[in-house]
Amino acid sequence: MLDSFRFDRLFIDGEWTVPLDGGVRGSIDPATGKVWGDVAYGGIKDIDRAVAAARAAFEGPWRRMPGWERAAILRRFADLYATQIDALARIETQDNGRAVRESRGDIGLHPQYWHWFASLADKLSGRTIPMDDSVHAFTSRLPVGVVGTITPWNVPLMAATWKLGPALAAGCTVVLKPAEQTPASSLALARLFQEAGFPPGVVNVVPGDGPAAGAHLVAHPGVDKIAFTGEGATAKTILKTGADTLKRFSFELGGKAPHIIFADADIEQALNAATGSAWALCGQSCALGSRILVERPVYDRVVAAFRERAARVRVGMPLDPATHMGPQAHHQQLDKTLSYIDIGRREGADLVAGGSRIDSPDLAGGYFVEPTVFAGVRPDMRIAQEEIFGPVAAIIPFDGEEEAVSIANGTPYGLAAGLWTSDTGRAHRVANRIEAGIVWVNTYRYIRWSTPYGGFKTSGWGRENGIEALDSYLETRTTIISTTGRFADPFAS
Repeated sequence: MLDSFRFDRLFIDGEWTVPLDGGVRGSIDPATGKVWGDVAYGGIKDIDRAVAAARAAFEGPWRRMPGWERAAILRRFADLYATQIDALARIETQDNGRAVRESRGDIGLHPQYWHWFASLADKLSGRTIPMDDSVHAFTSRLPVGVVGTITPWNVPLMAATWKLGPALAAGCTVVLKPAEQTPASSLALARLFQEAGFPPGVVNVVPGDGPAAGAHLVAHPGVDKIAFTGEGATAKTILKTGADTLKRFSFELGGKAPHIIFADADIEQALNAATGSAWALCGQSCALGSRILVERPVYDRVVAAFRERAARVRVGMPLDPATHMGPQAHHQQLDKTLSYIDIGRREGADLVAGGSRIDSPDLAGGYFVEPTVFAGVRPDMRIAQEEIFGPVAAIIPFDGEEEAVSIANGTPYGLAAGLWTSDTGRAHRVANRIEAGIVWVNTYRYIRWSTPYGGFKTSGWGRENGIEALDSYLETRTTIISTTGRFADPFAS
């Protein structure tokens, strides 16, 4: 179905259409630095069309459809998605450079997410509120309306799944604007929505530039909510742009996750998790444990293991199943990562592995960077405070629980954290004190459809996944009905 799919049309109101005020441009393969396909980009007029289609679908069939019917369509979509995992993984890998073994592993889980959200579509019940015999009071859960979803370039399909799944289950309609650097897989996703039989206008996909299409979507008075994954600075702009319409917002933003290794941990298992996390997605994930906090008795051992394991990472063409790590997703991110490596050197951290762009003949055209390790990192260094979004691990020593917690909480972020210890009491004590939306103990990056995910502090608003994911796509209405029909005359005497 997707093997010969073309990306040079927008998906609006159930139809494939040419952009009105956007255009078609080449999408860059980050593994080669060259154009690999032509992709449609929408402009302001295209966003207007998509919002109008979403509004008509919301006011028409979708909101009025019984929950069990929406659930059936979502399940049909999930089953269709499961047949296209390999094709979707290839498209996403070619568009953003993620190693195909990672893309397939991630995308292979998505059908279960869609089945999970389908299971919630007919369970949006309110509650009865006890008062007295004179009234019957109850609440109802209603869809927010038209949702604008803006997804990132690192995991386009995962972000779309996490947002569209609960939005559609709740009865909302959607305009999806993927990141301009990686639009292809979202257009492929639209083909599956069409094939699964969603009514026209329920899902619309309009790639476009952030300052034009994205900003117009945020400011549009016909959009009731924005769901955004990306940088905190962009989220602040979105808040300001959308303020005039008082729409609702949910944000999944950045992170600088601490990965804490206590001396009593199973060090080999901790190293498996910590090194895997540091370089997965070429470091381009807000949940990666980019700060490795290590108790001093095992610090040198962990640093040596990181140096050795960095040399074992197979960096290469991302469509090769043997590749562990592909390139950075675009040239600007490559430049950012290399600039932070220079910052780490200037700050006095000890560069023990990597630190350079890879310029071997077979990879010279792409945006490849070596797995990089800094030791002797102080908690106040920029490489320990700021999100790099590259394969750069900063290893920080600590002494005891108090210092570990202080360092872990010592950034503006609070998305995720991990810790390794054989002491059950310590596990509970430390996990309870970490300021993060999700804490993993003796494991890392275990994320599933039923586990809420989101951030404290500057890492976001709201939660994705789990039952909690529905909350930001629903309104609560209170209804109070008199059982007597009587209302006293206030002017009787």
